[in-house]
Amino acid sequence: MTGTVVTFYSYKGGVGRSFTLANVAVLLARWGYRVLTIDWDLEAPGLHHYYGPLMSKAPKGGVIDLAADFLTGAAEPRQHAIRLALPEQGTVSLLAAGKQDVSYTGRVQDIDWEDLYRRGFAAFLERCRAEWTENYDFVLIDSRTGISDIGGICTAHLPDRLVVLFTANQQSVEGVVNIAQRADAARDRMPYDRPPHLVLPVLSRLDNRVEYERAEGWQHRCAELTAPLYRNWLAKSVTQEQMLRHTTVPYVSYWSFGEHLPVTEELTPSADQISYALESIAAVIAQQFDRTALFADNRDAYVAAARTQRQSYRLDLLVSISRPEPPIATELINELVDLKLQVERSVSTDPEFFDHGSDPAKHLCLVIDGEVSRWQATEAERFLRHALDADSDRRLFCVLTRRTDPEKLPAFLRNLRLFRLDANTRPRQVARQLHEVIIDAPAGRTDSGHVALQDAAAALRKVPVELSREGRWAIVEQTVIDMATALDDNDMALLKELTADLDLLNEVRVTGSRVTTPDGLREHIDALLARIDRRITVFTD
Repeated sequence: MTGTVVTFYSYKGGVGRSFTLANVAVLLARWGYRVLTIDWDLEAPGLHHYYGPLMSKAPKGGVIDLAADFLTGAAEPRQHAIRLALPEQGTVSLLAAGKQDVSYTGRVQDIDWEDLYRRGFAAFLERCRAEWTENYDFVLIDSRTGISDIGGICTAHLPDRLVVLFTANQQSVEGVVNIAQRADAARDRMPYDRPPHLVLPVLSRLDNRVEYERAEGWQHRCAELTAPLYRNWLAKSVTQEQMLRHTTVPYVSYWSFGEHLPVTEELTPSADQISYALESIAAVIAQQFDRTALFADNRDAYVAAARTQRQSYRLDLLVSISRPEPPIATELINELVDLKLQVERSVSTDPEFFDHGSDPAKHLCLVIDGEVSRWQATEAERFLRHALDADSDRRLFCVLTRRTDPEKLPAFLRNLRLFRLDANTRPRQVARQLHEVIIDAPAGRTDSGHVALQDAAAALRKVPVELSREGRWAIVEQTVIDMATALDDNDMALLKELTADLDLLNEVRVTGSRVTTPDGLREHIDALLARIDRRITVFTD
């Protein structure tokens, strides 16, 4: 599959464009994508500063050498990119602006881009582009600010997508909207087959911790000004303001000093951390600006989908064991290893567990002895957040010892397939059952979540227009509210129970006096149906 070229552009400097690109590249690589970053901000190159600790040597060439290659008659571009040494798996390469020596400034000033294009440089760049997109999944270009010849190359000629960054002021916002529209007009005049841009607006360096009301007002204003940029890709059920809020990069003073990669430190970021927003931007790029209805409904599910599309796992199964460790758990692990599965144990209170941004194992198995420990519950919730993608075939299993009562499990675990270790079922038997599910089950999600959503939608559509008593409507309304809460919590077991309750209420025949649907209830039902239908669409996409 051909890679995608994405240009990061800002009309003004100081908006965090290079910072955002550098961090997004590391995230995409962590998620399994091959990434090439290109520093085309020749007058003020900066990507090599962000990647300095990851470079084994300084770049000896770069973008300015592409012009030299062309002028010397090279048929194909020479190799000027260097691969970065990431602290984890993944591929990020850097095509720097050029070798940073005393001759650099003069070489940049000597380049006449207009003359190069008259000589046929556009065709040479097309060959460069073809090579880049063949070797990489994403090519991220850091463009110069303002209006320039270089800006036209980066915004009109090369990219498939644009990410435009701006701060909360009129000239910054209007500048990126104007450039995006000019770039589309320029593409129409090009001899190459380029569809209209898909443009992601990113409000950057927004400080809403002190001047909250002013920040809110500017977010709303920026959403209105950038609305034209969303029209050809944002789902109709999602507002521009919703999307802009999800992708707003906050101002965090700690990261304003120097050139840093917070995504290498904030591996599981919370909503108030800067890496949370960077993950959202990376996910939109990884998802090719698609499936945005899921993004608005469940941001974590959307990011999880992007994270797992290309992810590989070191282990087949991670077995979570509470303390004190039951001896039968060790027997189970040994049996799984004998069956040629890649298995490791995760013992409660292991301090290194949350220090890793990616999961080591495709599947997670909780060995529950008596009750679920707080650590196991945290592990399971973290696993489910990472495995929320409906197309994923990742599984969470529960193995219960004889001391464990299934009815006392947390609701989000009760609807899973449960395996028992007791006098009649030994570790070898359970290991074989797990092996069969892990190895032999067809790819794709096979848990009951999809069915629960379909049943809930069917029950909601069957809610009658009239019932015999007003009191029954109160019960229906509360059930609908509870179903919405269960969906918020991703509690499929509770959603199943409430769906069964609603089915019973729907079957009550109307006799005697009739009471029509109360004001507002039908709107609640329609809104919940729309949310469920979006989830079902994700399952079947």
